[in-house]
Amino acid sequence: MEALPRETIVDVLESRLREDILAGRHPAGSYLPPERQLAQGYGVTRTTLKHAFGRLAQAGLLETRHGVGTRVRDFARLGGADLLPMLVRHDARWVREVFEVRRSIGALIAERAAVRGTARQRAELTALLRAVRDAASPDAVQLADVEVHRALARATGNRVYVLLTNTLFNAYLPVRAALRGPFTDAEAAHRRLAPVVEAVGAGDREGAKAAADAYLRDTERIMLEGLS
Repeated sequence: MEALPRETIVDVLESRLREDILAGRHPAGSYLPPERQLAQGYGVTRTTLKHAFGRLAQAGLLETRHGVGTRVRDFARLGGADLLPMLVRHDARWVREVFEVRRSIGALIAERAAVRGTARQRAELTALLRAVRDAASPDAVQLADVEVHRALARATGNRVYVLLTNTLFNAYLPVRAALRGPFTDAEAAHRRLAPVVEAVGAGDREGAKAAADAYLRDTERIMLEGLS
């Protein structure tokens, strides 16, 4: 068993500030109140506030200019996909938009994998598909399924597809427990995914794309039903 993480005051303040920014209470482009005033308002020290600011700046939500102040960054215009996990935690409705991208990117990845995958990569996909069927719990099935998709991305030979796949999975990790519907039955999960792996293994470009689209739509429907 792992010990539960203990939140520090910096963790709590970071979370509060993040929610205030994402909810629009501190609008994009606006400057936060002076540090002393903000620290008093939240009941923390300025040192604690600076630590929280540092984390939020690293996350892409704030930017601090010496002698000017700390401004809320226009993350919707300037931010990257690395913000998605934070946005999903704030508002689960982002998951639907993540799934739309997952569907289009996933079908394209399967198509490319069918054309470019090597014999070794196709053998790896077959082995990873078996791991989905043999997984002992819904959580293990879900994680085994993820590994198949990572392998499909690698089989494209394009490292950007690999990073995009990682980004999309990371995006819905905050609500992963609510998205286990397609993975409660290992045999059923295997059946849904097998046509994708088989088409890629056969080098069937159009078949892989169609199978991936069907798989992604089916699992998306089940996951969104569980989320709602």
